Amino acid sequence: MDSSVGNKVVLKSYLLNINGNQTRVVCKADDTLLTVIRNHLKLTGTKRGCECGQCGVCNVIVNGKVMRACIVRMKSIPEHADIMTVEGLGTPDHLHAIQWAFIANNAIQCGFCTPGFVMAAKGLLDTNLNPTREDVRDWLQKHWCACRCTGYKQIVNAVMDAAAVLRGEKEMEDFGRALKPGELIWGTNYPRPSDKFKVTGTWDFGDDAGMKLPPNTLYAALVHVDVNHAEILSLDIKEAERMPGVVKVVTADDIYAFGGTNKLFGAQHPSVISGNGWERPILCDKKIFMWGDVTAVVCAESYEQAEAAAQKVRVELKELPALMDVEDALAPDAPSIHEGVSNVYLERRVRKGKDAAEVLDSLPHVVEDVFYLQRQPHLTLENDVGFGYWDEDGNLTIQSKHISIYRAASFLARGIGIPSSKIRIIQNHTGASFGYKLGLTCEGYIAAAVIATGRPVFCRYDTKHHVTYTPKRAPFLMKVALGADEEGHIRAIDHKSWVDHGPYSEFAPGLVVKLCHYMGALYGVENVNGVGYAVYTNQKWNTAFRAWGAPQVHIAQEIAVDMLAEKVGMDPLEFRYLNAIRPGGTFPHGHAPDVYPLPKMVEILRPRYQEALKRAKEESTETLRKGVGVAFGVYNSNVDGGDTANCDVELMPDGGVMIYNTWEDHGQGADIGTLGTAHRALVPLGLQPDRIRLFLNDTYRCPNSGPAAASRCQVMVGQAIIDGCNKLMDAMRRPDGTFRTYDEMVGEGLPVIYHGTYECVTRNADGEIVPVKGIDENGQGMPYACYMYGLFMAEVDVDVTTGKTWVSKMTLIDDVGVINNYGVVDGQMYGGLAQGIGLALYEDFEDPARYNNLVTCGFPYIKSITDDMELIHMETPREFGPWGASGAGELPLTAPHPAIINAIYNAVGVRVKRLPAKPEKIKALLREKQQ
Repeated sequence: MDSSVGNKVVLKSYLLNINGNQTRVVCKADDTLLTVIRNHLKLTGTKRGCECGQCGVCNVIVNGKVMRACIVRMKSIPEHADIMTVEGLGTPDHLHAIQWAFIANNAIQCGFCTPGFVMAAKGLLDTNLNPTREDVRDWLQKHWCACRCTGYKQIVNAVMDAAAVLRGEKEMEDFGRALKPGELIWGTNYPRPSDKFKVTGTWDFGDDAGMKLPPNTLYAALVHVDVNHAEILSLDIKEAERMPGVVKVVTADDIYAFGGTNKLFGAQHPSVISGNGWERPILCDKKIFMWGDVTAVVCAESYEQAEAAAQKVRVELKELPALMDVEDALAPDAPSIHEGVSNVYLERRVRKGKDAAEVLDSLPHVVEDVFYLQRQPHLTLENDVGFGYWDEDGNLTIQSKHISIYRAASFLARGIGIPSSKIRIIQNHTGASFGYKLGLTCEGYIAAAVIATGRPVFCRYDTKHHVTYTPKRAPFLMKVALGADEEGHIRAIDHKSWVDHGPYSEFAPGLVVKLCHYMGALYGVENVNGVGYAVYTNQKWNTAFRAWGAPQVHIAQEIAVDMLAEKVGMDPLEFRYLNAIRPGGTFPHGHAPDVYPLPKMVEILRPRYQEALKRAKEESTETLRKGVGVAFGVYNSNVDGGDTANCDVELMPDGGVMIYNTWEDHGQGADIGTLGTAHRALVPLGLQPDRIRLFLNDTYRCPNSGPAAASRCQVMVGQAIIDGCNKLMDAMRRPDGTFRTYDEMVGEGLPVIYHGTYECVTRNADGEIVPVKGIDENGQGMPYACYMYGLFMAEVDVDVTTGKTWVSKMTLIDDVGVINNYGVVDGQMYGGLAQGIGLALYEDFEDPARYNNLVTCGFPYIKSITDDMELIHMETPREFGPWGASGAGELPLTAPHPAIINAIYNAVGVRVKRLPAKPEKIKALLREKQQ
């Protein structure tokens, strides 16, 4: 039993068999098995996630049973227990069949959850070598295996294939075979370079890397205030400073003392907002603007000491009225959240064609309604984590999960009083982001602590703070009017929207403008009038989330289109076929799309749709009603307006090539995206893939490739890679067309490193190639060159007695241009569809006091996601994409959720216009319908 006697700490000695090796462990009896595995044994393949048993990333096998190491105490582990971690299963050079199958089936994206799934699969296949797919799904649900990236289908595929290998029915192919001359990895399922490390637990994420920092590293604990709005009356740190191990308690006063403004920036574009955009404090010293705002950073010699001292910081508050939604913030008597600035601080408009309101008045078929998309939490399984230090050149260096590392330095500089040129940002291996790390989270606290103490500082959010404090998808409240003529052609759309962006304006302009870009886009509507407002509230601050802005636009547009189809008297799919944008049509911003694939998508889907309708009708019962719904989706593949990317390409002494860029990877496949593109560009050199090396995501070693956002990187960074590779080969090329060696290049005084660059271009109305540009005051312009398109079909079952809805099948016809890597694109599509199911039915974040873990936020586990997902790729080449490619990652979350909502209406005749469509909401609508 763990106990303390006077000043003595009582420990227990255990003799355990760890991965077949007899090992003695000395620890506290109340220590978790996870603590012993990671901290004592340094086996970091077992990941630290939620630490409350909800994610399964720490699954290990103890005496033949799968256990979540974070909730198992050492006092319950018997002496001589056999404990297997992922390190005991296989190595990168000698993969176990399960690990091989995960790679073969592209069942790995960010890889943070992968070791937990691998170990759970081992536990299943040790007892059942002939599982069905449903057996696998039941097992993974039972063991709380969570994944936010993959959509689960490929994981089930992997377990089934591993079982076949272990039964002797399937051979493990060699991923490292030599390619034939001219053979490409572009257009194949070639594995990511990181896969073999992720699947064996040897890929170090931020917390793993933090465990390997020097002994003088300090640990940071954040003093966060759990109220929604308050005035800070006093901050007392004296007791905390006296706590054991505490080196420094950093406050706003310290930041001011070393010349910082204590304010962060985040791409606000001050010219279009009220105020100056510098609202977010690093450390709050005057007000608390939202739940979880931080007032101090406690730096101590150990994590436990820092956490204990953080509890001793006293913050005296005067609570203020909290404005928790846009209706509150718009009320005439609502107080201003930021003194001297209106709560409505941004307005963006779009006007195209005739006055849409007047046109609507003349049309025979008009629908008008109000829609709401909720605040969606990102729910990454790796909590926010990072560390900082002074490097040998005197640069403040931050290693974190950030996915726009050059921007991170510029956003941070003024706040901490250091020029961005002296801030070095390196991206750690990252356990997903889905966009939240475009903004600063832990970086400001780490920077302040490193400057204040002069020592390395490590910071890791616990799950509660990670879930409640990190930013979310911004909710939209949207009023939409849509009208069609006698023949059913959509002629006008008029819309007004209010964006709840929380208390901080960062990134709001780019989000609000999505309304101008996309409301009515896929129907080539000629007459458009719209306005969007950004509103301050005391709710959670908001930032990018996959398909940023599009899920909000599409939920309103695609439900309204279904409503209009019904009013016209047409089938929803045929109504979309009639109205789908075709050559000659333009988007609301007045620019033409790059391609017109939507009519063909409908033609492909039509027989499947008709079969699904027939099946739904035949299989529906009195209590279980089945329905089918469809929706179009679109998103851009470059940043709005001017967009550039850079990449360096270096010839190495052994004849290989090194690629340097900042295509930040958060699971989407930057490594294979870079490798596949470079390998194809360098085909004349005849290099095998392993001769192309990657040096990614360090602002002091890599040129600025821009953010890993807006699915821009395959287009933008891809073109920069090609440019750099071509410049290198041009320099290497001898007059006879053969290529110089490295030694010949050096001997002739020729550079061996070349800078590739690309500026985004498009075609204007006259067919001339011109740089892309942003929109004007009427929302007109040429903001994008490449897009991605999709047609979604959802099949649902609705229990009319409970309101519970289950998505039985999702079908997606996508066009993301010519595909670089099919495994990566498939993974993006499956994962995005799963997130769309979560958005439609389960996920929410309203009350931070309650929505503070995966379960309460509605995290979709495997049994909440259908195993029946069908993908159909249309690969229309894009003129301005590398070898015809466009982006992919945003598309699958543009519009799966309205397809699901439309399917619910098809099943039971009620329309959910305020998401998520939880059972109680559907049941209430059914009662209302009956009355």
